[in-house]
Amino acid sequence: MIAYIKGTLAYADPEEGTAVVESGGVGYRIFVAGRDLELLPPAGAEIRLYTYFQVKEDGMLLYGFFTREDQRLFKLLIGVNGIGPKGALGILSALSAEDLRFAILAGDAKAISKAPGIGNKTAQKLILDLKDKLQLSDAFEAKLAKNQQKELISASGLSDIRSEAAEALTALGYSPTEALKALRLVETKEGMSVEDLLKAALRQMAF
Repeated sequence: MIAYIKGTLAYADPEEGTAVVESGGVGYRIFVAGRDLELLPPAGAEIRLYTYFQVKEDGMLLYGFFTREDQRLFKLLIGVNGIGPKGALGILSALSAEDLRFAILAGDAKAISKAPGIGNKTAQKLILDLKDKLQLSDAFEAKLAKNQQKELISASGLSDIRSEAAEALTALGYSPTEALKALRLVETKEGMSVEDLLKAALRQMAF
């Protein structure tokens, strides 16, 4: 029903595990995975989250993801008997999308059972249900794309702190070229943290 929401990040609530995105004058409360919550830009920045809309007897909930692949994996996970949206988010918080793909294809139940609330029995069932729905080539292509992004950033000659900021920007969905361009417009000052650089770069992208 709602493919994605693009708007301004109003605020994030780490305890609740949600981000509120304002779009068209409406604030959408969206549940996100823990690893995505840590990568959210500062309040006021533009953001796009691919979403899953859940309708329940006691209400309606939105779940959001930075990439369509994470969204797809989430849908596959909740299709496994015994795994609900909360459990699926827990898995995507404990494992990146690419690590989850490799764990499923390798039959590594131990890695998957590290996610909160997921025991070995559930992990084994997840592997059994999803192994035929994933392609090993997709996992390698995703890994290769990520490595190519890192290589491009590394080859740009940025300092360590700028490289970390660039990788954070690509994790938010910006291309390596966009990330490098924005960071080169930011003046590095003594004592600046990765977060400071990230915020400054996002402000550049807003212009």
